[in-house]
Amino acid sequence: MYTVKCLNPIASKGLDLFTEDFKVIDDLDKADAVLVRSAAMHDLAVPESLLAVARAGAGVNNIPLDEYAKKGIVAFNTPGANANGVKELVVAGLLLASRDIIGGYNWVKENASEENLAKLVEKQKKQYAGNELKGKSIGVIGLGAIGVLVANICNRLGMKVYGYDPYVSVRSAWSLSRMVKHIASIDELFETCDYITIHVPYMDSTKGMINKDAISLMKDGVVILNFARDVLVNQEDIVDALVSEKVRSYVTDFPTKEIVGVRGAIVIPHLGASTEESEDNCAKMAVAEVMDYLQNGNITHSVNYPDCDMGVKGSGARITILHRNIPNMLGQFTALLAGEGMNISLMANKSKKEYAYTMIDVESEVSGQIAKALEAVEGVLKVRVIV
Repeated sequence: MYTVKCLNPIASKGLDLFTEDFKVIDDLDKADAVLVRSAAMHDLAVPESLLAVARAGAGVNNIPLDEYAKKGIVAFNTPGANANGVKELVVAGLLLASRDIIGGYNWVKENASEENLAKLVEKQKKQYAGNELKGKSIGVIGLGAIGVLVANICNRLGMKVYGYDPYVSVRSAWSLSRMVKHIASIDELFETCDYITIHVPYMDSTKGMINKDAISLMKDGVVILNFARDVLVNQEDIVDALVSEKVRSYVTDFPTKEIVGVRGAIVIPHLGASTEESEDNCAKMAVAEVMDYLQNGNITHSVNYPDCDMGVKGSGARITILHRNIPNMLGQFTALLAGEGMNISLMANKSKKEYAYTMIDVESEVSGQIAKALEAVEGVLKVRVIV
């Protein structure tokens, strides 16, 4: 029986996927795995026995990834599960910025009691009319699950779409419309586009990537959309750009004290992935990842360890080893098993920066002594035997 602790409410459509071999519990100290959405885990004491943490969402800023990697705790996320919900809100953001729908709505509401409202509307409406999206250029920074969907829908809206992602995956490349122009220089994107939308993860290299230097390269009156992370945009610089009208509108899903109330800022209360469908999809993916890892040792969509998959575990034992990515680890593992006369039927090894993961299927029983011998190898972080 495997035990799972939910740190936040997790959609029932995900939890219902757990089989009778899994039990959702309240006691974190007895949990094999944790499901989390927004709860902060950096200062949370977790048991040494914890094997996995799955974030029902894409962002993992609330999880201490490296600390968990050192403890042999695999952290998962659910990339793409909320992509459609975010894509649709980006489209809404484009329309809110191009047509002054909010201004017009507020004007109608304020003048609802006017007897000649219909005549007043005809005089006032041009103030809120705005521009059409068709024929305008948009730059999509980041062509992952969300960025590809945004690029493709903008193409269908008749926009000229420029995509920037130096690390675009083969899967994303195949999914991207051939009408999207993939450019190698982000500066060219800044200089070319009427609209710019950001869809990259938060990393040291992306923090504050939209700053005064980047904005200085952009067209006057550019519209910037940020449905990824607030820290990707330097808050002081975007406020200055809005005040000077260098940036006509900044649409963001992340309210901050600096941006709320600034003229030209359209601030949405973090609704991108909050649809019922997105929450269901994230929960289902997170549960599937945890089940597969605990039962079969397979890692899919980990953010601190490499993905590695050997399929459903067979009738024999499966040994899984989380370890440092250093030379001769495999040689030491196989030598230990050979010394005990154990035959390896299948093996896989993957690495990701300083960490690595090895899976070994054997045809005989794995004793506690063998497991301890593997754990004693320098650089090994956690050994698990799945029977």
